[in-house]
Amino acid sequence: MTHRSRIPIVVGIVGPGLIGGTLIKQLAAQSRSLQNDLFIDMHVIAIISTRAMYLYNQKGCDLDTWQTDMAVGGEQPDLQAFTDFFKGFSKCHKVIIDCTADARVPSLYAAWLSSGIHVVTPNKKLCSGPLSEWTKARNAAKEHGTHFKYEGTVGAGLPIISTLSDLRQTGDKILHIEGILSGTLSFIFNSFGAGKTFSQVVADAKAKGFTEPDPREDLAGTDVARKMVILGRECGLAIEMQQVTVESLVPPQLADAKSAEDFMLQLPQYDAAMQGQAQAAAEQGMALRYVGSLDLVKMTCSVELKQVPLSHPFANLAGSDNIISFKTQRYNEQPLVIRGPGAGAEVTAAGVFADLLHVAKTLGLP
Repeated sequence: MTHRSRIPIVVGIVGPGLIGGTLIKQLAAQSRSLQNDLFIDMHVIAIISTRAMYLYNQKGCDLDTWQTDMAVGGEQPDLQAFTDFFKGFSKCHKVIIDCTADARVPSLYAAWLSSGIHVVTPNKKLCSGPLSEWTKARNAAKEHGTHFKYEGTVGAGLPIISTLSDLRQTGDKILHIEGILSGTLSFIFNSFGAGKTFSQVVADAKAKGFTEPDPREDLAGTDVARKMVILGRECGLAIEMQQVTVESLVPPQLADAKSAEDFMLQLPQYDAAMQGQAQAAAEQGMALRYVGSLDLVKMTCSVELKQVPLSHPFANLAGSDNIISFKTQRYNEQPLVIRGPGAGAEVTAAGVFADLLHVAKTLGLP
């Protein structure tokens, strides 16, 4: 016998691109299981992209034909109209999923949460942005009994934020967090060496689609810094981005290169410096890894290129895997380690899906 509520859950998706589109495919594949096994009555009623918007009735869209709907019958995208549309579903639980990397959409989170709409997102912009905005959204969720879930902001689908939350809520004290949290930089330093120069490895990562169109965005370390800020805030720290010490891997002389192509053409000139660091590490039985560190004892946060012993878990990753280590009062001598794919549409969408299911199951509690 189940006590789960059969009050319908209506869902809006902002950004049906790579991650959002993959999420819709996963929802379609699991739709029968959601209804029959988990007793969750869920319908996608609104989808908005930068080009079009489609608003459905309570029965929602056909998850296999939504792209045709958007192309043939979609209207001009309007986030305010998209938001107002949810007012007509007062007898339903409401969830909006932001799958964009946009900075404008997160500015609506607090209003959504205050109006009874739950928010799920892998978008890092608000969670690592100004502390006041993050606090505003969190407080809105607390005050109005709504859920604000963002597991996908760190480590894609890896259970990092949920694990950290469980540790703290069960009374453990976090002492130190350290991790390789960029799939791009993980791939680069897992591949560096073996006869390949640094610029060759970066070019290979770019060709495989691991980097942003301009690899400087990855090499600057900003993405890892954002993730460390999110983890710091989860630990209760009032931390801002500017408080993170970040070592950029972009040669200063190339920071202002006119284009990504220009940057890639000039990068080989600086291979010798990186090769020297790699050789120095190898001579000491070490490997180079780009690591984010949060020390809750010294209250410091950094993102930097570090030497780690070849026996260390960080030195034994494959491909673009992420890894994170939690040293706590309980997990002291042997830190708790989570490892796995930290990038890619499938795993990121799965992390968002898991957050959505967490919200749905919680809503179903008697």
